[in-house]
Amino acid sequence: MAWSNPVAIADIPTLGHFVSHTIAGLPGSGTASAEIGFFTWVQAVILGIVQGITEFLPISSTAHLLIFTDILGWKALWTKEATDAIQFGSVVAVVIYFWQDIFKIVTGAIAAFRAKDWQREEWKISVGIIVGTIPALAVGLFIKKVLNVSLESPLLIAAMAIIMSLLLALAEKIGSRKRNFDQLEVKDGFLVGLGQMIALLPGASRSGSTLTAALLLGLERDTAARFSFLLGIPALTIATLVQGKDALGQHDMLLPLLIGTASSFVFSYLSIAWLLKFLRNHNTWGFVWYRLALGVALLIAVFAGQLK
Repeated sequence: MAWSNPVAIADIPTLGHFVSHTIAGLPGSGTASAEIGFFTWVQAVILGIVQGITEFLPISSTAHLLIFTDILGWKALWTKEATDAIQFGSVVAVVIYFWQDIFKIVTGAIAAFRAKDWQREEWKISVGIIVGTIPALAVGLFIKKVLNVSLESPLLIAAMAIIMSLLLALAEKIGSRKRNFDQLEVKDGFLVGLGQMIALLPGASRSGSTLTAALLLGLERDTAARFSFLLGIPALTIATLVQGKDALGQHDMLLPLLIGTASSFVFSYLSIAWLLKFLRNHNTWGFVWYRLALGVALLIAVFAGQLK
C-alpha cells in the first residue's frame, strides 16, 4: 500500500524577545474591553502561528499558547475558548495533508469488512485508530462533564514538559525503530491511544505523547509521527468542536478567530510536512532538550511569580 509523501517544508519562524515588549504595548492588548481592531488581528495571526507550529511538533501547543497569552497580557481577550477555536485550522490542515491516506484507509477498511478480510492492512489501521481514540475521549469527557475541573496550571504544564522530555529520551534510547507503516497492528492503535490519553494533561503534548508511545513500540520515527497524526484526527476534531464552540458566541471575535484559524492552518500544514521529512534522517533529541529547557524555564517563571 503506497502512502503519501511529505510535501515542501518551510523554515519555522521564531518570535524574538523584542516582540514581547513591542506587541504587548500595542492597542488591543491586555484587556477584554480593548477595541477589536487591527492589532487584535495581529494577535490572531501570531497565536495562529504558535498554534500551528506547536500542535504537531512534540513540544505542547498548550504550553506555548499559555506563555504567549500570559506574558504578552492577552489572556483577558484570548481566553481558553478562543485559543481552542483557532485550533480548528490545525484540524483542517492534518485532514488535507493526509487526505489520500485517509481515503485509502476508509475505502480499504470497507472492502475488508465486506470480504471479512480481518488481516487487511487498512482494516487493522482503521480499527487501531478507533480503539486508540476511545480512551482519550472517554477520560476527557469524564474530566469535563463529571469532575467539571480544569487541569490547566503553569506548574502542571512545566512538570509535564519535563516528564515528557524524559520519556521521549527513553523512547529514543530503547526504541528499536524497525517497524514501518505496513507492519502496524490493532494493538498499536490502542497503546498509542493510551499515550494520547496522557495528553489530556496540559503540557504533555498530544503529538509528543503519541510519538513517544509509538517509538517505544518500535516504530520508525517517520512512521511513528505519521501514525500519531492519523490517530489524532478524530480526537483532535471532536475536542476542538466541543471546546471551541463557546468562543463562537463572542460575535465581535468572529473575524479574529477566522484570521487565527487561517494562520494556524497554514503553519500546521507546514509543520506537519517539515516534521515528517525531518524525522526521516534525524532523531528527536533536539525536541527532548527543548522540552526540558521549556519546563525548567516555566518552573522558574512560576516560582518567580511571573506565571500564575
